Amino acid sequence: MSWIPPRVQSLMAEIGPKWGPATSAHVKLMVEEFTKLHRALPKAEVTELRDFAYGAHERQKLDLYLPANGASKRAAVVFVHGGAFTEGDRNRSPEIYANVSRYFAKAGIAGVNSGYRLAPEIHYPDGSRDIGAAVQWTRRHAGEFGIDPNRIFVMGHSAGAAHAAGYAYERRLHPADGPGIAGLIVVSGRVRADNLAENPNARRVEAYYGTDASMFDQCSPVSHVDAASVPTLVAWSEFENPLLDVYCAELVYRLAQAKRRSPPVVWLKRHNHASMIAHIGFEEDVLGSTLREFISNPN
Repeated sequence: MSWIPPRVQSLMAEIGPKWGPATSAHVKLMVEEFTKLHRALPKAEVTELRDFAYGAHERQKLDLYLPANGASKRAAVVFVHGGAFTEGDRNRSPEIYANVSRYFAKAGIAGVNSGYRLAPEIHYPDGSRDIGAAVQWTRRHAGEFGIDPNRIFVMGHSAGAAHAAGYAYERRLHPADGPGIAGLIVVSGRVRADNLAENPNARRVEAYYGTDASMFDQCSPVSHVDAASVPTLVAWSEFENPLLDVYCAELVYRLAQAKRRSPPVVWLKRHNHASMIAHIGFEEDVLGSTLREFISNPN
């Protein structure tokens, strides 16, 4: 691993305070910059297996990143990318978001990089159903890849966190024996649906959730938290897409109220909505080390 170079740190400091008015352009810039950085890093000895289908649709595919040591009964993390419900890909670039699963594999944890169908082709709660199908695929094939089926976690970023948390918290989406996950990791998650004027992605939210704002509360993952919800870690950055920090904080509050103790929380100073994910794999490892600790002991 390596430190984020001063040039990129300066760029983050420049665009961070003005992140909100140009989220799409800033995300694109961060992906481009971190793709270059990851490309230059030596790759860990990780086994990469691609394009497993967990459903019939072309986007219902996932990639596996396995530790080279061949150990069995290891934990796995199903990672779910963002994209404001209407775009995005599990391989946004040749390095992003593979960097997340490679990081886990290097740490002895199986990484599962999952795609899902997009709005407007699908609508709520089909994105969460896709994540459930990816989890069930991982459970069915756990023995083939040395994965402990009782230690599968789901990690979602941005809109991907909405889908992941929707699956984790909404019981009607679970198989009869429960969600089949040991925990949930929410990173910069849109865990509350809204079409407010201050949300630059309001029309994209409507493409997935519809335009009836009176239905948004019952569609939002934060509204389905209770004392029995799976262990959850919540992380967000200093410079977020508008309102995402508010909604992540609300999720922390609701979890704390329901469980009578706070969940683990990470707030990363100087980081932005995109660098939160793109920097994973560098020596600035506050988020990564907390993720590993949570996976080791989620309760």
